[in-house]
Amino acid sequence: MADNNETKEGQTENSLIVRIMSELFGSPLNLALLAICGFLIYKIISSRRSTNSAPSKEPELPPLKKQDFTLEQLREYDGKGIDGRVLIAVNGKVFDVTRGKRFYGPGGPYGLFAGHDASRALATFSLGEDALKNEHDDLSDLNSMQMESIREWEMQFQEKYVYVGKLLKPGEQPTEYSDTEDEDKTETEKKTD
Repeated sequence: MADNNETKEGQTENSLIVRIMSELFGSPLNLALLAICGFLIYKIISSRRSTNSAPSKEPELPPLKKQDFTLEQLREYDGKGIDGRVLIAVNGKVFDVTRGKRFYGPGGPYGLFAGHDASRALATFSLGEDALKNEHDDLSDLNSMQMESIREWEMQFQEKYVYVGKLLKPGEQPTEYSDTEDEDKTETEKKTD
């Protein structure tokens, strides 16, 4: 009797599978829908594979020792040097924006700013070379709204990038930064992580 019940269950399962298969493959509309589903599943799986095999990021550069820069020294960090480091000055402060190299490096939408004082360009929302000066710019001709804009940009850079020193005015002497000041900062950063 048990063998008879098992035989009936096996036949019922087989007939159910046969009905499902005939339903799926029996209609041209169902075949088209199956093909579309199969294609979409293939695209999802292949896109995951290509995402996982994305090119590796450039190795991170060691932190730049804190120092002050003249305009000439700043120009050396335009992203075209051996290490590819990019520095930008905003409102008298110099920031290492190498992390944002695809924006600020050569060929980036803001690559013009690399190795320059970008204060005037940011204040006037100008991406032209005329906004970048080859001499010290005291920004004294900017209005209050433009100066406020520079301060906002400065805050954004401070939040996102590493401050590496100040931009020196002509005749100004650089500040002597101690090695322990950099080490203390690094220890503080580790504790906050």
